[in-house]
Amino acid sequence: MTATSLVPALATAPAVDPSSLVVWPASARSAAHGDVTVAGVSLAEAADRFGTPLYVLDEGEFRDRCRTYRAAFPEADVIYAAKAFLCRALLHWVEEEGLGLDVCSAGELELAVTTGFPPERIVLHGNAKSPKDLSAAVRLGVARIVVDSASEINHLAVLVPRGTRQQVMVRVVPDVSAGGHAAVRTGTDGQKFGLSITDGSAEEAVVRILGRPELELVGLHCHIGSQIAEVEPYITALRRLIGLLARIRDDHGVVLPQLDLGGGHAVAYRPGEDVLDVAALAARVRTELADGCARAGLPLPRLTIEPGRAIAGPAGVAVYRVLSVKDTGGQRFVAVDGGMSDNPRPALYGVRYAPRVIGRGSTAPVRPVTVVGRHCEAGDVLAAGAALPDDVRPGDLLAVPVAGAYHLSMASGYNLVGRPPVVAVHDGSARLLVRRETLMDMSVRDIGL
Repeated sequence: MTATSLVPALATAPAVDPSSLVVWPASARSAAHGDVTVAGVSLAEAADRFGTPLYVLDEGEFRDRCRTYRAAFPEADVIYAAKAFLCRALLHWVEEEGLGLDVCSAGELELAVTTGFPPERIVLHGNAKSPKDLSAAVRLGVARIVVDSASEINHLAVLVPRGTRQQVMVRVVPDVSAGGHAAVRTGTDGQKFGLSITDGSAEEAVVRILGRPELELVGLHCHIGSQIAEVEPYITALRRLIGLLARIRDDHGVVLPQLDLGGGHAVAYRPGEDVLDVAALAARVRTELADGCARAGLPLPRLTIEPGRAIAGPAGVAVYRVLSVKDTGGQRFVAVDGGMSDNPRPALYGVRYAPRVIGRGSTAPVRPVTVVGRHCEAGDVLAAGAALPDDVRPGDLLAVPVAGAYHLSMASGYNLVGRPPVVAVHDGSARLLVRRETLMDMSVRDIGL
C-alpha cells in the first residue's frame, strides 16, 4: 500500500462510533475513567503491568468460538488454522475444546507436538513444503498431508517408511472467486495454491497418487479465500468438489471418504461490517452435501472445516501507547509505540480498524485521524480514518479490538523493534503467555564478523 492511497479515507467523517464495543470480546465492558475491561481485567492496568505494545487474548472468547463451531458442525472435523496465531497455551485450549490443528510448517508442527498436541489430529498444508516440513510430518505421524503440487507427490512418497502409508488429500482449485482482498483470494486459477479442476491438473495429481502405494488418497481439499462473508461461494465450491469426487469414482473406481472445505470465514473489524453466519453455512453445506451426493450416487464424505481468524481474531485486543500527535498538511497523525512490525495487515491488505482511547475519559468531539506506527515507512499505518477524541495526546493508551489473528503471527523484526508480549485474561486474572521480545533475543542471532 502506498501512502497516497490512504489520504482519501481521511477526508471523510468517520462512520464508526469510537465508544462501541460491538466487535470486542463478549466479555468487554466500559469501566470508570474511560477504561475497558476484558474478562474482568482492566486494559489500562494490564498496560501498566506488562508494558506496551501489548496483546491481550480473552481465553473465554476463544473457547466459546471453538464451541460455536463444534455445535454448528457436530458431524465434521473442525480444525483450527494455526497460521492465524499459535502459542503453547492456545494449543491446550484447542485440544481441550475438541478441535484439530492445521499447520503449514515444521515449526508450527513441532511446537504443537512438543506441547503435547496429538499428531493424529494435525493436518499439514502449504503450497511449497520443504523437505524438512514433509519429513517432520511423516516422522511425527500427522493425520493428513494436503498435496499442493504434482512434484510434491514423489518427494513425499520416498519419505514414507516401508510397509506404511501416509494419508493425503489433494488441494483443488474450484475456480471460485471469494475473499475480502485480491491477495487472499485463493480459489481461482492463476494463483499459487492448489491444482486446477479446469485444466485437469487436479485429476492428474489424483492419478499419480493412486499409483504410489506409499500414499493413501483419502479426499479432496479446497480453500477459496479469506474474509468471506457469504455462504454461496462455499456452496459453489462444494458442488464442484462433489462433481470431481464423482468423476474420480467413475474414472478410477475409487470413492474418497473425506472432503475439506477450508476456512476463510469473515469477521467484523469495525461495527457494521459483514460477518459469515456460521450456523447458516453449516445448514447450507449439510443440505447441499446430502443432496449432491445423493444425485451423484456417492456416500456422504466426512467433512472438515478450518476456521482460524474466526476463532482467534475477535478474542484479541492490541494495546498501544501514543508517542506523538502531529497536525500537518491538514491531517492529524497519532503515532503509537508499535506498528507494522506487530500488525502488517493494513499495509498488506488495506484493512481498517476501530481503535479507542482507554484509561481516561474525554468529552472532546471526535475527529478522523490516522493512527500510524513508529517504523520508517510511509505505509506504516495502523488505522486510517479512525475516530478519536480531539484531545488525544502523547501518553494516552489506544486499544484496537479484533487483534487476535494475523498480527503477531505475521510480525517482523523491522527496525529491531521487539515483538509484543501476549497476555491471556480469564475470570478477572491476567497471565503472561508469550514474553516480550528483547534486544538480547534479536542480537544473539548476530554472531559478528
